[in-house]
Amino acid sequence: MTASQPGSRIVSVAHHQPTRVLTNDDLAALVDTSDAWIRSRVGIATRHVADADESVADMATVAAAKSLARAGADAADVDLVIVATCTAVDRMPSVAATVAARLGVPAAAVFDLNAACAGFTYALATADLAVRGGSARTALVVGVDKMSDFLDWQDRTTCVIFGDGAGAAVVTATEAAGPDRIGPAVWGSLPERGSAITLGTSGPTGPPALFRQDGHVVYRWAMTSLAPVARRACEAAGLDPSELAGVVTHQANLRIIEAVTSKIGATNAVIARDVVDSGNTSAASVPLALSKLVERAEVPQGAPVLLLGFGAGLSFAAQVVGCP
Repeated sequence: MTASQPGSRIVSVAHHQPTRVLTNDDLAALVDTSDAWIRSRVGIATRHVADADESVADMATVAAAKSLARAGADAADVDLVIVATCTAVDRMPSVAATVAARLGVPAAAVFDLNAACAGFTYALATADLAVRGGSARTALVVGVDKMSDFLDWQDRTTCVIFGDGAGAAVVTATEAAGPDRIGPAVWGSLPERGSAITLGTSGPTGPPALFRQDGHVVYRWAMTSLAPVARRACEAAGLDPSELAGVVTHQANLRIIEAVTSKIGATNAVIARDVVDSGNTSAASVPLALSKLVERAEVPQGAPVLLLGFGAGLSFAAQVVGCP
């Protein structure tokens, strides 16, 4: 992009997690598992779990409000709100509409986006396209999921993995050329293997909807497909992976994170490993982990950070952004 072409950048990021913390020992009292078993397979030590009265919209609103405050932005300036989630209970209004109403956003375009664990990176790419196309100037992008509502708490292969939370970013238009712009998205899917991760619907009289996955299929796909996607996103942004200051992948599990990032070539980057403390928070995991890197000042402001989301539908999206 040249300086004369419109672009977008992330000016702030924030997160919210429920106060209740569920340890591996807590889970061992519920299901046949142990701290050692969980750590050896997915690398998770703790996860945050929302109470029954804390909704997806509640978590999204808190994270979004924090992000607006950090950006010094007024809700009246927001003209686009996108919420990435796959666990909203209500069909309408959208979570985005509810968040906008609670924050006092007056007349923005609002919609939810479901790309599961790739949701935030999909939503960020969509906001970037809207800004570059002139349809928006200030966008609020939220990733949020409450997976605890949809877990089989007797299935030790899945209930130990997930946590609840939200992350949000404020995206604004920029005319200036520079590395802090949101880079082009490299995105896609492998729909023929989409049944590897499912979350059905209970319907009016059916059984409860529960999360299911074929972990072996997902793991093999992640090991072979995601590092090339990450390298293509770096190429699209005009930099070598060795120039990255940070890498924030979807926090699926620690084994996948470390295996994928070792293949990217980001030899000088800080690697986000928030999964250890937060578990897999689905669409919230990328912005939540990025927010924590920013809070700890582990990556310099404006430095290039690779974001890589992936999940159900075997969907993926990656882009390089400037650290807010």
